[in-house]
Amino acid sequence: MASTATPSESAQLAQTIEMFEVITQSQPRDYQSLEILKEAYSKLGREKEVVSTSKRIAQAYVQMGQLSSAILEYETILQRYPGDPDVEAALKQIETKANNFPIEPPAETPVITKSQEGSAPGHKAAGRRAPTEVDDGRKMMHKLFVESKIITSGDFDLCWSTQDLTTPPTGVVEPFIQILSDKGILPVEKSLKILSDQSRLAYLPLDRYDIDMDLARGFPSEVCQRWCILPFDRMSRSTFVATANPFNQQAVKDLSEATNNRLLWYLVPPQDLVANLRKVFR
Repeated sequence: MASTATPSESAQLAQTIEMFEVITQSQPRDYQSLEILKEAYSKLGREKEVVSTSKRIAQAYVQMGQLSSAILEYETILQRYPGDPDVEAALKQIETKANNFPIEPPAETPVITKSQEGSAPGHKAAGRRAPTEVDDGRKMMHKLFVESKIITSGDFDLCWSTQDLTTPPTGVVEPFIQILSDKGILPVEKSLKILSDQSRLAYLPLDRYDIDMDLARGFPSEVCQRWCILPFDRMSRSTFVATANPFNQQAVKDLSEATNNRLLWYLVPPQDLVANLRKVFR
């Protein structure tokens, strides 16, 4: 398949490939990022890499015990390349595994994964009735940082910002882990390691990514600033979103109301997130 992308689109796709290759090498079970990678290769007409990535996706499914999904992925390859020896061997191994060994339970799904179908794009948060219960991730964050005895309860309360949803924020609300660092309580790097391990979101160094400013500005500034989240790129019907709080379900709900696209969430350094949000929403 020949590439039909423009030079600028090809450059952006090349950057996406570079970044997501790094992500998937360090997190080989991250099949969502592998799907993004496969689509980028497809758009550039790099068929060899498309097939290779498809095999990696199937392997990720096998590792998570999702054998039926792995079989479907492998069979998709066989439809295009009948008799592929690697695929046929992998399918035999899956058959043996299914017949002789208990299936490994699927890996725990990250708390933030994708959006639910929302209202039409462009729907703004302003004017909505404030929810009576807000799951902003506080409970899980408290469990990770306080109940695990990493910080004290007093330090947690000092650094956690409870948002008033009845009034818009006056600017970007800094993430909890950035405030912890600013007050000398816990370095950002240690907080990111804790969140990455527990949420299983892929980590992405945002400072190396070319942010799609126009895309970001198409989302409600109130939502993005309040929850410190940034839609930074898209691929077909998927929008990539940066966060420093992977347990904030209210952020998922609020952002989902602004798009019908699937939301794919990535954990990023809070200082880069805040800096880019301030650029986008000046």
